[in-house]
Amino acid sequence: MREDGKLDYLELPAASLPETKEFYSRAFGWTFVDYGPTYAAFDQGLDGGFDADQAERTKTPLPILYAHDLEAMQAKVQAAGGVILKPIYAFPGGRRFHFADPAGTEMAVWSEN
Repeated sequence: MREDGKLDYLELPAASLPETKEFYSRAFGWTFVDYGPTYAAFDQGLDGGFDADQAERTKTPLPILYAHDLEAMQAKVQAAGGVILKPIYAFPGGRRFHFADPAGTEMAVWSEN
């Protein structure tokens, strides 16, 4: 069962999705579920995905936390001193927002609804 505030997903940048998938498949035997031409998800102990969308992908790994109530969690992040980088938006599979912690580390929080 998913819990609020727990690491739930790891999104990694990919310059070339086909090359990235080929590398991880050959090196580690990973398999993928494609979500369009620029995104492929994996499940290797911790769910995650590679994002090759040049305009949207982060430049570093993006830890993603879970929340049952996304609006309440966004308010908690702001109240604790986090800076909202991308307000709540929909994506295939749910909704999420991005924030920076006090050290400037970008993270995201997602919910299925």
